[in-house]
Amino acid sequence: MSYTALYRKWRPADFDDVKGQDAIVTTLRNQIKADRIGHAYLFCGTRGTGKTTVAKIFAKAVNCEHPVDGRPCGECAMCKSIAAGSSMNVIEIDAASNNGVEDIRKIREEVQYSPTEGRYKVYIIDEVHMLSIGAFNALLKTLEEPPSYVIFILATTETHKIPITILSRCQRYDFKRISIETITARLEELMKAENINVEDKALRYIAKAADGSLRDALSLLDQCLAFYLGQDLKYDNVLEVLGAVDTEVFSRLLRMVLAADTTGCIRLLEDLIMQGRDLGQFVVDFVWYLRNLLLVKTSEDAQDVIDMSSDNLALLKEESGLIDDDTLMRYIRIFSELSNDVKYSTQKRIMIEIALIKLTHPAMEQSRDISDIISRITQLEQRLDNGNFTVNPGNAPNAAANTAAAAGQSTGGGSTPDNDKPLPKALPEDLRQVAAQWNNIVTDIDDGCLAQMLRASNVKVDDNNTGIEIMTSSPSTYSYISRPDQLAQIRAAIAARTGKEVEIRASRLKEDQDFRNMFTDIRDLVKMDIEIDDDKEDLI
Repeated sequence: MSYTALYRKWRPADFDDVKGQDAIVTTLRNQIKADRIGHAYLFCGTRGTGKTTVAKIFAKAVNCEHPVDGRPCGECAMCKSIAAGSSMNVIEIDAASNNGVEDIRKIREEVQYSPTEGRYKVYIIDEVHMLSIGAFNALLKTLEEPPSYVIFILATTETHKIPITILSRCQRYDFKRISIETITARLEELMKAENINVEDKALRYIAKAADGSLRDALSLLDQCLAFYLGQDLKYDNVLEVLGAVDTEVFSRLLRMVLAADTTGCIRLLEDLIMQGRDLGQFVVDFVWYLRNLLLVKTSEDAQDVIDMSSDNLALLKEESGLIDDDTLMRYIRIFSELSNDVKYSTQKRIMIEIALIKLTHPAMEQSRDISDIISRITQLEQRLDNGNFTVNPGNAPNAAANTAAAAGQSTGGGSTPDNDKPLPKALPEDLRQVAAQWNNIVTDIDDGCLAQMLRASNVKVDDNNTGIEIMTSSPSTYSYISRPDQLAQIRAAIAARTGKEVEIRASRLKEDQDFRNMFTDIRDLVKMDIEIDDDKEDLI
């Protein structure tokens, strides 16, 4: 005898075997017991949740010669013929391949004839959303007023594609996704019946990978058992067959990202590729890992909503202290966007590598998203705290400016951008020109992080008309900009564009201060008289 797949072999034959749809099963059984059977039903839900299975069990129950408490007996001739697929009373139609008007007209002709055995003719139309508009219109009248011995059961995964005129004539039942606990318990039950030893952790991972579909879970389990035929199935075996990655790998990857170890991240990705891991699944699983980390960080009862062992939960709690909320949400955003792009990309590896570089080097991402800026500032603060921050002379427009900065010169004059000759001091008119050209000056600064901070700050001519004042309300931005080496970079950029020596000062706004109230009146800056001519003839 040929092998039968697990999902076919263990397909529920009775309402009691249906898992995860208790409300729907109870309602249908009560209708059968009270003889309040409807003429049209619509079963909605994602794949593998039991829509067609429940439809067949319902067809057996309404035609059963000896129903037991709203359930089919499974022993009478009608139950056996329906189970074997030989009954003329149950007609299954695949709307994906029989979606034309002529196919529906055949149904309209057939319903005129009463069943030769049993009480009801049951039409199960699977993937009903695939019917054409003409086919829906042809079905409408029959669906509204069918003969008393006909029951229509429509099954679909995409309810929004069904016309409202059809929906209003059906009793609608929404099949929900089956929980991981329910799927795991069912798999354990079936493995005991099959006398196969499978590690509990392996079954739980399969249940999670099935995404609420019991049929998918059985198919994945069948695949794993076939690969390790005759052996006990372990958690590592499941990861290998499904191309998945262990949680410990995600922990290592996160720590590399936090340490800005780009090379380590790329090498870890290379190892996963050489092991044959599925890159699309890797991205999805890493998003889930970050999601669990965020829940642990923001919720006191995270163990109630996170599906993992106590050891892994303890590790997550430890890692939650290594990263702030905004940075974590930025990581989730980048990899969530990546998960959509990777599905249709032919260069999955390159896209993942780019995403990892974005995580480790936020300054390279030219974005005005506040989470990106916060991530850059956080990384700079960590480098300052660790004492390993060094100034790259190549980032400044000239080396002399950096030399002066290292010597502790903060806001005074500096060297010229090209030679040792002192530059002329900027006049008030020059300062106003610098303020007007500020965005262009910022563009000349090679240090991307400094330039980003300057764009996010406010700038004006100081009150004494002797220099430029950069104002910010962020403590971390202020501490970074006010450093001598950063002020030297700004002075050098101004000197390179204007040829004038300008004093730069950084200041921090108080919480109750508003930058808009600190602008100088334009009439004080524009040295000219403005006259208004009221003679209307002069305006024509």
